[in-house]
Amino acid sequence: MQVPGVFPMVMVKARPLRGTALAALAFLAGAIAVAVDEEPARPLPDTASFIEEVRQNLRSDRQLLEQYTFTEKRIEQRLDGKGAVKKTKTETYEVYPSLEPGKMYRRLVSRDGVALSEKELAEQDRRQDERVAKAERRRAEDDKDRREEERVVSELPQIYDVELVGRETMDDRPVILVRFAPHPGYKALTDGGKLLQKVAGRAWIDEEDRQLVRVEANLLDSLGVGPAGVVRLQKGATSYFHRRKINGEIWLPSDARFSGAAKVLLFFGGGIDASFQYGDYKKFSVSTESTTAPEPTPNP
Repeated sequence: MQVPGVFPMVMVKARPLRGTALAALAFLAGAIAVAVDEEPARPLPDTASFIEEVRQNLRSDRQLLEQYTFTEKRIEQRLDGKGAVKKTKTETYEVYPSLEPGKMYRRLVSRDGVALSEKELAEQDRRQDERVAKAERRRAEDDKDRREEERVVSELPQIYDVELVGRETMDDRPVILVRFAPHPGYKALTDGGKLLQKVAGRAWIDEEDRQLVRVEANLLDSLGVGPAGVVRLQKGATSYFHRRKINGEIWLPSDARFSGAAKVLLFFGGGIDASFQYGDYKKFSVSTESTTAPEPTPNP
């Protein structure tokens, strides 16, 4: 994680180089260049085993995530056909682990910069208590959702053709750049898999932890969302999702963004530009006093 620091600038006054000193410097520079050229590039990991390790880590994140509280800020802009902003909506949530298995409690605390009243907060808490009370009756449904998620994660190697491109540095950590695209001819078995087949892009994987750091994706075909899919996101929509390591133990969301055009039924609904910022992560306890890293600065 990048930490702002102060870096002194050292000014060095150089003396004119003369005869033998200049020749020696030129020779040394040439020798270094030859050594660099001849140094063999470290081979990339085996693609299949590398992706399998990443896939296994996708499964393990949920349990750690449920040990943290954090904030989520959503900024959504609706655009007209010319790209001008018609409406902006901002919401800030406090997110807590829930006694309801596999769920998080997202508590809306402000809307468009205005804090919700105590009455509104209490009403949200009351509804959350009701959901928890009903959790046992929905356990079978929750188990079904978890099994479906597992099936989608298991299907990923069949859905995508993956290419390990090379090494880069991101957030001061070595990462491996990966390109992914739907495998032609493969018919997904899960509903989630069918959605993923409409997405291609790039991903950056932390080489040491085998954890997903960043994904940049674009939509290859229109995609129905919302009730009965009445809103269709149009081909060409783009998105990114970025994560950072927190407390030296877990990779958690830092920021995300989605931008694209949408249609409502047969009519053009304009554009959507939505950004998400996550931070203020704290290890969960009754008092939630164990503060972790400060809220990161979102990527541009």
